[in-house]
Amino acid sequence: METARTRPMVAIIGRQNVGKSTLLNRIAGKRIAIVEDFPGTTRDRIFANVSWQGKGFIVVDTGGLEVASAEELAPAVNEQVKVAVSEADVILFLVDIRDGVTVSDREIADLLRPSGKPVLLVANKADNERLELGTADFYSLGLGEPLAVSAYHGRAVPELLDRIVSLLPTAPPAAAEPEMMKLAIVGRPNTGKSMLLNALLGEERAIVSDTPGTTRDATDTLLDLEGESVLLIDTAGIRRRGRIGRGVERYSVLRALKAVDRADVVLLMLDATELMTAQDAHIVGYIQQATKGVVLLVNKWDLVMGETEAEVKKYIRNRLKFVSYAPLLFISAKLGQGVGQVIDVARQVYRERFKRLSTAEVNNLVQRVAAAHSPPRRGGKPLKLLYATQAEINPPTFVFFVNDAKLVHFSYRRHLENKLRQAFGFTGTPLRLIFKSRGEAC
Repeated sequence: METARTRPMVAIIGRQNVGKSTLLNRIAGKRIAIVEDFPGTTRDRIFANVSWQGKGFIVVDTGGLEVASAEELAPAVNEQVKVAVSEADVILFLVDIRDGVTVSDREIADLLRPSGKPVLLVANKADNERLELGTADFYSLGLGEPLAVSAYHGRAVPELLDRIVSLLPTAPPAAAEPEMMKLAIVGRPNTGKSMLLNALLGEERAIVSDTPGTTRDATDTLLDLEGESVLLIDTAGIRRRGRIGRGVERYSVLRALKAVDRADVVLLMLDATELMTAQDAHIVGYIQQATKGVVLLVNKWDLVMGETEAEVKKYIRNRLKFVSYAPLLFISAKLGQGVGQVIDVARQVYRERFKRLSTAEVNNLVQRVAAAHSPPRRGGKPLKLLYATQAEINPPTFVFFVNDAKLVHFSYRRHLENKLRQAFGFTGTPLRLIFKSRGEAC
């Protein structure tokens, strides 16, 4: 049930220490690519939202494949590759040009060759022309022409991005789906996602287990609420970095990201017994960048002793200041405590995403804001807000026409967003603010 809104996924796979994270960081940090840094820990990125030559896609670092022995891949590695192949639109198979072709490289290539998915063979650590001469050895893997790059130095990375773009799938026409609220349940493994799904459904529709990562696939379930259909998307658990080395958890991140893209509202499960992890912040940041509605659910609240809701709420809000608009609920999916609020709050967020303001309402607010707080200046030139309008819904999108869009500072953008929220609500949903210079087409 994928939709045209789902962005293509590019998975970086390969054995350990071939430079996958370095390549991701290089792609995310290139100024010639349009990159959105996700709030949270960006030093060790797991994914990056990239636009190259006008085409947007997500690059995912899937972690190092662990080899059981010199002769064969461990069964878990085999499964990892299968998940990456099934979920990615383009695969970057990264090898180390300094090591040459290894037994592990050959075994991974054997798994990739019959997949039918576009595979780019990338020989990393080619820091100079002498090292590039070793590229020819990798033709033996049977995956086409290898591209020599240096992720550390940035050599040939633009050429790599060109190749990626050439292999991205053409976006299909928008599929006509029934109009209904689409909810994605996401979070790290063992936070209680499947248990929440069962509690919402009132039946054992999903397998519930205390074993992290039991749910491998994103599973769609239709929920009928008094004649209203809601699509629940239960996703694979997302494990924080440092604990994603084995199994298929890191590869399941691809499925979770796709589920977020498909959803209107995301239910992010937080573990009350383990607050907050960098991975939680990563995922909230991704939800925000995807401009999806979000409800924060602190699950397993029945297990917490000695802390009040007010204390925990303050702690979470301080860690996730960039989504201060998100409702926060304390629940116990196991005991059913607070679960009855979840759908009602999600519905409220969903309705807010379809709220439409008249141009008069928006302009009246802009005039009041400008009168109360002078727009910023740069080099003596003041920013002038000419007029504004709401251009789209789901997510709410506002276009501000100004004398010079370059004068709009991030802090003033945030100030305008806060004023819009104070006046009109928009609980739980990001707002998209676009600034256009005078005479620029809408």
